[in-house]
Amino acid sequence: MSDLRLPKAGTIEIAPSILSADFARLADEIAVIESAGVNIVHLDVMDGHFVPNITIGPPVIAKLRKCSNLVFDAHLMISEPARYAKTFVEAGANHVTFHIEVADKAEDLIDKLHEMGATAGICLNPETPVEAIEKIAPFCDMVLVMTVRPGFGGQKFMPEAAQKVTRVREIVGPDIRIEVDGGIDPDTTPTVVSYGADTLVVGNAIFSKPHRIAAINAIRNACP
Repeated sequence: MSDLRLPKAGTIEIAPSILSADFARLADEIAVIESAGVNIVHLDVMDGHFVPNITIGPPVIAKLRKCSNLVFDAHLMISEPARYAKTFVEAGANHVTFHIEVADKAEDLIDKLHEMGATAGICLNPETPVEAIEKIAPFCDMVLVMTVRPGFGGQKFMPEAAQKVTRVREIVGPDIRIEVDGGIDPDTTPTVVSYGADTLVVGNAIFSKPHRIAAINAIRNACP
């Protein structure tokens, strides 16, 4: 793992999701978003079990690590995060988020990630109540609120799921990041930021556009 760290809370950060990028040109895609001044790239890891899709794993992350100085934000949408977390950190992930829905001993995994030098996050799906993470969230560096059902990019933003950000912010206070993922674009950005989100995972709204940097700037300009 590199020594890059998740930015401290207090800034709005855009985390482009390479799930929507051109997989034949991932290194080039990351270089473009890095030139746009973002600090984080979001890596969607799916196992075909927890979610109905399969994406990338540690070998791909290890290769990308060699050509990027961005913080690697690995979102583990997998059934056994405790089993594989170390492998992702060793491959180059600086931050690892796992799902409360499959975490039997969430605090132990958070401690393990911190011991390895990574930051740690917990995620909840749209149907999962905030109460499920209420006890564990204060031990995290970031909480991820899904505003679509995980598994595929390009889905429609779910306003009722986004509203949970307000309650999460009440629980964690100002010093822990809150990330939102799903349907984030210039239209939905003002809403989630007003709720208290400060880390915006953006996939389709960047990588479906011919001009990636202009798309990133459109998200920035939409922040209230």
